[in-house]
Amino acid sequence: MFKILSQINNPTDLRKLSENNLPLLCKEIRTLMIDEITKIGGHLGAGLGVVELTVALHYVFNTPDDKIIFDVGHQSYPHKILTERKNLLRTIRQKDGISGFLKMSESEYDAFGVGHASTSISAALGMSVANGILKNNSENKFIAVIGDGSLTGGLAFEGLNNAGYMNKNLIVILNDNNISIDKNISAFSNYFNDIYSSQRVQNWKDTIWDTLGRVGNTGDRMRRIISKAEGSFKSFITPGMLFEAIGFNYFGPINGNNIFKLLKILNNIKKLNGPIFLHIITEKGKGYELAENDIYKLHSVSSINQQAGLSIEEKNNGGKKYQDIFGEAMLELFEKNNTLVAISAAMLEGTGLTTLAEKHPDRVIDVGIAEGHAVVFAAGMATQGIVPIVAIYSSFLQRAFDNIIHDCALQKLHIIFAIDRAGIVGEDGATHHGVFDFAYLRMIPNMIIMSPKDEQELRDMLYSATYNYTDYCVAIRYPRGKGQNVAINDFNSIPLGKSEMLKNGKNVCIIAVGNMVKVALQTAEQLAKNNIQIGVVNARFVKPLDTDLLDKIAEQYDNIITIEEGQKIGGFGSAICEYFAEKNYKHKIKIIGFEDHFVEHGNINLLLKEEGLCAENLAKECMDM
Repeated sequence: MFKILSQINNPTDLRKLSENNLPLLCKEIRTLMIDEITKIGGHLGAGLGVVELTVALHYVFNTPDDKIIFDVGHQSYPHKILTERKNLLRTIRQKDGISGFLKMSESEYDAFGVGHASTSISAALGMSVANGILKNNSENKFIAVIGDGSLTGGLAFEGLNNAGYMNKNLIVILNDNNISIDKNISAFSNYFNDIYSSQRVQNWKDTIWDTLGRVGNTGDRMRRIISKAEGSFKSFITPGMLFEAIGFNYFGPINGNNIFKLLKILNNIKKLNGPIFLHIITEKGKGYELAENDIYKLHSVSSINQQAGLSIEEKNNGGKKYQDIFGEAMLELFEKNNTLVAISAAMLEGTGLTTLAEKHPDRVIDVGIAEGHAVVFAAGMATQGIVPIVAIYSSFLQRAFDNIIHDCALQKLHIIFAIDRAGIVGEDGATHHGVFDFAYLRMIPNMIIMSPKDEQELRDMLYSATYNYTDYCVAIRYPRGKGQNVAINDFNSIPLGKSEMLKNGKNVCIIAVGNMVKVALQTAEQLAKNNIQIGVVNARFVKPLDTDLLDKIAEQYDNIITIEEGQKIGGFGSAICEYFAEKNYKHKIKIIGFEDHFVEHGNINLLLKEEGLCAENLAKECMDM
């Protein structure tokens, strides 16, 4: 089927091709990606945009000895195709298949594991410095590939600043497609937009240079004069002045979808020493018209109809997504309370805030890929009487851990953290599962932690956090995907720290939190068919615990099982055990959660079953007790 790609198993094969074969290779890579990813789902738009860049990098540089460090990694599909995994592309993001991101354990060509944004420059600089200390091959190159969305993250600029100061050999390639997942929100993004209009300056400079080369000795002298003035020239009239100022030699912008231009400039900068910054402009979704026309929707896809670009819907219970329930509840609250402000870190659509942003643009603020800044920004607002609601995915909120402690909880500010994508998120895998939040938040003083059993309880928790728990930071943690399809009613207040007893029973009581309450109820139903009655509690709160109800449970039940969609170490079950130890209760307690390992990628239900967070396993545990 593929004339050129069929010959390529690794970059060594690639480097045997003539340059004239590379455009067809790029076309075939795109065809393979579109064919496979529209069938099984995955990240599509970003990878389609960097096909030429990926081919050029592996063609010019001696990978894997030369290291390519991709930021985020959702653009790595062409890289995987070229590095011995093209026949495994059909397994990407599936259970026991290849990862949708970069993993060092998966391939020697994956120089650094990644899944979150803005890490590539720091990692590449660290590799370069280590290479010098260990006196390894001085010819080895270290290339960080970062998008303009990731460059909004503060960590990227910390890396740039340090790299410019250390003056080590490092190549940073900015893949500028004017988009990340949502529209970029930053002054730097606006700066890059201006570069499009200044392309004529670069063309003008190149024309003068080429013309002088054709006029003999006089032209050579003029070229030398211009070369000496290069720093001043760039500082005043080219878009590279920012990067030149911090110590980088700037090149660009160039067309990143022109394979021949990329080869020429990469071969040139490969010979240079010191920090190099190459700015390329690419088209996200290139080669697939539907992705080119809808760069937001086709950034990441489930299984879709390739011709129509429409999702092939899986059977579901008809309920709304939690993110949409959250967004609708926010709309209602915003109409009644003008002190509320929503804050997102480049995920307005993913957190359900798009409609709210359209109706209240002054009170919905997207800070870009900058979670730490989002949290401290919220803290500043809270000091002035605003009630900030910070909506961030669970795994991304990890990046702001110190800011939650130092800038929010320590100062006892009223800030609400709406933690989306908590628990297992499926095919994105270990970098995106939200399984650590109970543990990393529970240790923080002045922090309330809640998790709803269904959509209505999410609404009630949001309402209660806004109006009732005003002396604390409040975290509301809810899962990815659809809810339980319960009826939606008006807001109700939930008393602080109060759980609810859903079923009474004998001998065994399951205390469940969040999404695991439905599993506990399913277990109770299964056992009831065998005339075994167990107790089921909806904990609601991980902190503070409902100690009154726990004391009653201790009186009534000999055996207790806790279940949570999170790490066992330091999590909800640990909190129950700590309380029972403090009270010197002698009950048998079984904690069900994730063991001390990272959960890999795969279908959500399959992963939960494998980890024991299912009704079948829970029923067995009850019977064993």
